[in-house]
Amino acid sequence: MAHYDIDTYSPRTSVGYLMRRGATLMRDELERSFSRAGFTFVQWATLMMMREQTALTPRELCRMLHHDSGAFTRLLDQLEERGLLRRERTAADRRIVRLHLTAAGRRLVDSLLPTVVERLNAALEEFTPTEVATLTRLLLRLIDRLESDEARKALAAQKGAGP
Repeated sequence: MAHYDIDTYSPRTSVGYLMRRGATLMRDELERSFSRAGFTFVQWATLMMMREQTALTPRELCRMLHHDSGAFTRLLDQLEERGLLRRERTAADRRIVRLHLTAAGRRLVDSLLPTVVERLNAALEEFTPTEVATLTRLLLRLIDRLESDEARKALAAQKGAGP
């Protein structure tokens, strides 16, 4: 079933545009709040993903955050210099680096978490719990669909690359 039509399409009512706009507005608000702590949103997101064990290597984090690899290496260097994470090469393959959140890194993430929760609650204050649950469920469903499409494309590209 087609939900959009070429003749009536408007970016301002496109699901992709709306998700991006909401994420951008939230990120801008959090950047302002985090800057008071001498921190950036990307630094916090990196440490938070490590805390949640969403991604544990520089490559995984860089890909998930859609960040430039050179700039991301510098970001990791800064976080390591601040004692918030440590790098460790794996014994099985010395080329692979695992990232570990330090106790200081965990304390920092935990100290900034109330800012994120407060901002999300403020943004959603006019929504009912049922509406928030529905929005969350629908976004998770959309993300799952998009990730499945991405995985299928990556698999097809690997098969097409040959031996």
